[in-house]
Amino acid sequence: MFDKVLVANRGEIAVRVFRTLSRMGIKTVAVYSDADAGALHVSVADEAVNIGPAPANQSYLCGDVIIEAAKATGAGAIHPGYGFLSESADFARAVEKAGLVFIGPSADAIDKMGSKIAARQVMSDAGVPIVPGTTEEVRTLERAREVAVEIGYPVAVKAAGGGGGKGFRVALRPEDLAQAFDGAKGEGERFFGNATVYLERYLENPRHIEIQVLADLHGNVVHLFERDCSVQRRHQKLVEESPAPAVSPEMRQRIGDIAVQAAKAVGYSSAGTVEGLLAGDEYFFLEMNTRIQVEHGVTEMVTGTDLIEEQVRIAAGEPLRLSQDGVRLTGHAIECRINAEDASRGFIPNPGSLTTYHEPAGRHIRVDSGVTEGSAVERYYDPMIAKVIVWGEDRAEATERMLAALDDFAIQGVKTLIPFHRALLETAQWRDGETCSDLVADREWLKTLQSTQKSGDAPHVQHSIH
Repeated sequence: MFDKVLVANRGEIAVRVFRTLSRMGIKTVAVYSDADAGALHVSVADEAVNIGPAPANQSYLCGDVIIEAAKATGAGAIHPGYGFLSESADFARAVEKAGLVFIGPSADAIDKMGSKIAARQVMSDAGVPIVPGTTEEVRTLERAREVAVEIGYPVAVKAAGGGGGKGFRVALRPEDLAQAFDGAKGEGERFFGNATVYLERYLENPRHIEIQVLADLHGNVVHLFERDCSVQRRHQKLVEESPAPAVSPEMRQRIGDIAVQAAKAVGYSSAGTVEGLLAGDEYFFLEMNTRIQVEHGVTEMVTGTDLIEEQVRIAAGEPLRLSQDGVRLTGHAIECRINAEDASRGFIPNPGSLTTYHEPAGRHIRVDSGVTEGSAVERYYDPMIAKVIVWGEDRAEATERMLAALDDFAIQGVKTLIPFHRALLETAQWRDGETCSDLVADREWLKTLQSTQKSGDAPHVQHSIH
């Protein structure tokens, strides 16, 4: 096992990883930009290294500087968290070349899943169902028109290196295709340095269902059931839950087997997530995220498994401690992302200082955060402040517990998604287990949230949830 690990990230995921490493008796090293000198993740680590100015491309994305920080502090491994360098095959290779261990999958596996076109081909070859469309680059608008006719409208035009909702455009009709084609290519170039696009059938209002997997270096792979991440804005997740309300035990078995098959197809090791779309009884592979995910906490709550610890043990060469028969799904967990955003104004970011910050606490309530009162939500980085995760015996109890936790959350100084989450979880759509996509896209409904967040999110009601 490692004596010391450096975490190449910031915010809540860095704090989250440090918590597990400390429990395992492993020394920790933080890295931080000039803007994060006073950040929580710096103070909870055993050591910390400044890696440059605030912009991520001058600090958290500088792999060579981070590797030097690891070597200088005597760390034996690097955990990348999510975002930044977590899915960079070049970084994973550089870490290994420096004689360190990358706590994640192999660079080859990252490469195979990094291009959505290549991933679709690998999965198709392995017999994993993919959304109907192309498995090669669509170079011209003329070819895009031919493909669209073949697979039928509406179609999605996607950047091969896209993610997080970037490089994803939809053409509902033939006259929309040119704009979607140019838009996806442009975003692919701007955000991922890759203008390559492909086309697939656009599934209207599908459920976004993903399956957590763990795989070791000895060929063992297990899945830890599914998460429903259908509540999204601009294809970015807001609320996640496990188990998925629309997945039957039979479907759970089938998509779990698909996820294990997908992981084996790329020789995967570490924690990973197979994302897919559920339309009726049909489940299609969408992509594989080769890292720990923001929403990993809901899986931990319903399975009792510390996914970070398993990642670390796998990277150290240990065989999986879990067998498929030994993984149990108990109760229901929900996660709400507390972003500094104004939902009533199209979810625009709202950076600033947290003049008041109080987290809910109690049995079956977990808050993962990287801030304290007085912390700044920087414009340079993702506006997520915290994640609230609750567990209940069933979905109704988990929803009730989440509403109480949101009421106990007090944040002032910036606008957050707390009013949005409160309102959403009280709707009939949520109660009935629908995707809620119509609500998230309803500007008039979102504007009604404005009156509840004029000066931050002070608690409205003090509940007893302990």
